[in-house]
Amino acid sequence: MIETSRLCRSFGPIRAVEDLDLRVDAGEIFGFLGPNGAGKTTTIRMLCGLLEPTSGTLAIDGHDYRSAGSRIRQITALAPDTPPLYDYLSGWQYVAFVAGLYGIAADDRDRDGRRNLERLGLIDRADELCKGYSHGMRKKLHLAAVLTTRPRLLILDEPTTGLDPASVRTLKDMLSDARAEGVTVFLSTHVLSTAEEICDRVGILYEGRLRAEGSLSALRKDGLDTLEDVFLDLTENEADASS
Repeated sequence: MIETSRLCRSFGPIRAVEDLDLRVDAGEIFGFLGPNGAGKTTTIRMLCGLLEPTSGTLAIDGHDYRSAGSRIRQITALAPDTPPLYDYLSGWQYVAFVAGLYGIAADDRDRDGRRNLERLGLIDRADELCKGYSHGMRKKLHLAAVLTTRPRLLILDEPTTGLDPASVRTLKDMLSDARAEGVTVFLSTHVLSTAEEICDRVGILYEGRLRAEGSLSALRKDGLDTLEDVFLDLTENEADASS
């Protein structure tokens, strides 16, 4: 579903992402991990067509971003850390608006939108204006909206930030259900326990470069039993090597 080769993005003299070779298979949940400033959000913005790569190749579902941008956008949904809601739309109006952008039929929109709002605990607040929503509610509303578009690729940037434990549990269940329906999930998070619990594979980005990739079992070494152990060992060793 996602394939990059030597993908780079520079901001002046700064290489935010450098020579990124990445492959994410269709129907898997892929965890994209790294410390602050590693280049995760820059990568996500390139995957979504919001940022032009400086060099390298990028394909989504076999389509090159340069020649098939509209096709890629039609099958891709992004749930950013700060959702772009419209304060003077109600929650339900926002879901309908997003679904309309993707050409979702009204019957499908109403059925799937209601189901997503119910699962995320927002159905009783769906007629309220978005301006009254908390940060966690805004994130859940946007997730309900983008899932209603039936994406083939769902990209999430720090999706659990601001969510209460019950909502995090529901989110995990919804992502697992999406995977079972063939949706590819690309998940950027600092919450390593979440990645460990639901991701099929992970990639660890450090200073713009992919330092490790694979399943947790493949990344384990002697004495490293958890994803947190693997992550800290890798990033601390890279920091020591560069100092």
